[in-house]
Amino acid sequence: MRMLCSTTLLAEFFVIGFAGLVAMKDPDLTAATVWTVCGVLMAVSLLLCGIVGKPLGVRLGWGLQIALVVSGVYVPMMFVLGLCFGGLWWASLHFGRKVDEAKAHWAALSEDGTVTPGPDAA
Repeated sequence: MRMLCSTTLLAEFFVIGFAGLVAMKDPDLTAATVWTVCGVLMAVSLLLCGIVGKPLGVRLGWGLQIALVVSGVYVPMMFVLGLCFGGLWWASLHFGRKVDEAKAHWAALSEDGTVTPGPDAA
């Protein structure tokens, strides 16, 4: 789970940076405001990579997904990208947990000596 979620968060880091470049074109926003908000969100996305295995990290990750969708108020394309990344976040959590369970199952089986995974087993 951790690898999939971290990959999603790292991709969001870049998307937030590019959204900041787009937001710079808004005459109502100052450069300081745009880069303060984007910088904080980018830092949060990187820091979450380190704690995503803990329940608090997952909850904060959902908060970041909501923030990305809400940022669509200033950069309308972020509504779409935020929803896409929200879906990726859900998929990373859902399928990442399934992969972790399968790995634990195979590890338990190979410790018992009942099954030794072959070279084709992943």
